[in-house]
Amino acid sequence: MKSKLKVAVAGLGSRGYDTYALITKKFPEDIEITAVADARNERIEEFKRNFDISDERCFKSTDELLSHEKLADVLFICTLDRMHYGEAMTALGKGYDILLEKPISTNAKECRDIAEAANRLGRKVVVCHVLRYTVFYQKIKEIISSGVIGDIVSIQAIERVCYWHQAHSFVRGNWRNSETTSPMILQKCCHDMDIYLWLAGKRCKAVTSFGALSYFRKENSPEGASERCTNKCSIYDTCVYNPYKFYGDMIKRNDFGWPLNVVCAKKDINELNKALENDQYGKCVFNTDNNVVDHQVVNLLLEGDSTISFTMSAFTAKPGRNMQIMGTKGNIEASMDENKITVEVFGKEPEHIDVKLLTDDFSGHGGGDGRMMNDLIQLVRLGKTNPSVTTIDRSVESHYVALAAEESRLDGGRVIELEDYIKNIK
Repeated sequence: MKSKLKVAVAGLGSRGYDTYALITKKFPEDIEITAVADARNERIEEFKRNFDISDERCFKSTDELLSHEKLADVLFICTLDRMHYGEAMTALGKGYDILLEKPISTNAKECRDIAEAANRLGRKVVVCHVLRYTVFYQKIKEIISSGVIGDIVSIQAIERVCYWHQAHSFVRGNWRNSETTSPMILQKCCHDMDIYLWLAGKRCKAVTSFGALSYFRKENSPEGASERCTNKCSIYDTCVYNPYKFYGDMIKRNDFGWPLNVVCAKKDINELNKALENDQYGKCVFNTDNNVVDHQVVNLLLEGDSTISFTMSAFTAKPGRNMQIMGTKGNIEASMDENKITVEVFGKEPEHIDVKLLTDDFSGHGGGDGRMMNDLIQLVRLGKTNPSVTTIDRSVESHYVALAAEESRLDGGRVIELEDYIKNIK
């Protein structure tokens, strides 16, 4: 019997605590958390009680945790984007394998450095591209790999970010400003760059991109709007971005999950109101320091002249991902939020696949979070590699593509040859 996989968690945010740490409870015979780091004492105290961690294994920072001798087999790095590089490099040097929240880094050279260090030291780094682990995407990959639709010629894909997700994460939230975090095409859509390159099974040759921050700007602020959302604002009662109403409605329907749990630690309307009076989530969406795009299109040229056209937009009523995958013998139309896949082989009747009949677990990114944790256990503890495992070597390409797309966008849509881009990484 193999001993349990020991884990240290760095960063007790929505992903580190509320997602990955809690998922480990589904595998009590295989995994245990032995150390934790976070700057917020109240999060540490709650975590300590929930996971029975001793005081001497609780740290105020990842640096403090890593200053000790190795405390676990795997380090979950779930801190802010720009902290990943230093923490990952130190952890690799200490002998940790890593579960690394995306993005790997906000810098192409740092992404490459982490990959090279992991390979040099023989360490495993699994990047949290959780979509690969979902039954939905794995079924699509299975269909493509069967050859039934032939060689992939083009993919048309859209990510509907949704108006309230944009406001929460990319206008008011931690990822609102690329100067302090990362560009949106990297932070939000490296998922998409990864998944469509994986599905196509081809390398990217060139990328071009257009996009902008068009709506969530000060000049679009309604007349009479205030800098913070208060009842003195002229559109307080009608604004769809009113945080008191949006998060308050979650409390009223006893929904204490994401994104409410990011804004307010306690499940109480008074605590919510107090938080919104003081933090960035109470600001008007037209009066923050946000600069990331609210819409962007990326076009990829792949090997064999195949193409991918990807659109990300904040301006949708519901979140979700849709795609058309077009091959030489047929096409696939799929909707992740509906969990439906239609396969049309030319000259034959379409086949409709209801993914809900293939699994009953759609919790956490369509079930991807839990399956990724299981694969991590199999990989590190038993040495078994699932083809969907998002190791560092597979993940860096999606980051190069996303960062090249942002460079193209900032340069008016200039076509960037990816081979040249990678050669010039400094």
